[in-house]
Amino acid sequence: MSEARYRKNAGCIYNLHLHFVWCPKYRKKVLQGKVAERLKELLHEKAAALNTEVEGLEIMPDHVHLFVSVPPTDAPQYFANQFKGYTSRVLRREFSHLRTTLPCLWSRSYYVGAAGHVSAETIQKYIETQKTRS
Repeated sequence: MSEARYRKNAGCIYNLHLHFVWCPKYRKKVLQGKVAERLKELLHEKAAALNTEVEGLEIMPDHVHLFVSVPPTDAPQYFANQFKGYTSRVLRREFSHLRTTLPCLWSRSYYVGAAGHVSAETIQKYIETQKTRS
C-alpha cells in the first residue's frame, strides 16, 4: 500500500495491519489444488465476517501468509484463532483426506507481526520531542 488508508469504527480511526503465517500440522504439503482454492475462499469469507480486510494472501503447499487490516478492538490471537478454527472445520468436513492424513489441520503455533506506515524509531522520536513542541 503506497498511501495511508484509514478505517473507522464507533470509537476510533485506525490503520492496523497484521501479517499472519501458519502451517498445517507436521508442515505437510496439503494446501494444493482444490484445497488451496477453497482455503482462499474461506479466508475471504471469514475476513468479511470479522470486519477485516484481506490486503494480501499467499497459500503455499505447507504454509499460509495472510495480511489483513484489522480493527483495534480484538487481540491478534483472536483473529488467528478465528481464521484457523473456521478454515480447519470447513476444510476437514469438505476434504476427507485431510481427516485421514492429519489429526488436526493446523499446528498450534503461528507467527504474527504488525505493520504500519510509521517506524518504531519515528514514533519514539515524536514522543521524545513532545515537550519541545509548543
